[in-house]
Amino acid sequence: MAFVLVYITHKNKAEARKVVSRLLKRRLVACANIFPIESHYRWKGRIEQAKEIVTVLKTKKENWNKVRAEVERIHPYEVPCIMRLDAEANPSYESWIRKETR
Repeated sequence: MAFVLVYITHKNKAEARKVVSRLLKRRLVACANIFPIESHYRWKGRIEQAKEIVTVLKTKKENWNKVRAEVERIHPYEVPCIMRLDAEANPSYESWIRKETR
């Protein structure tokens, strides 16, 4: 598998757009989808819930470490959720991802 999806949670849409814009401008990702979600989680000994935004980014596997490092550098969360999911796609979409990323 030569492609990955990167799943990231954000406090709000403005922060999500900031991260997406930076990664697209640097050609680290080819595409991003932005969704509203409701998160339930344990944090510092308590059960919490919050409305958040999730982004799903599409990129080449070899960009994973660069994407993760860039998001860690700019993400405001103390412990950001940055998860990699290995992926396969139809050949024409995979070709497009290769073309649009460095």
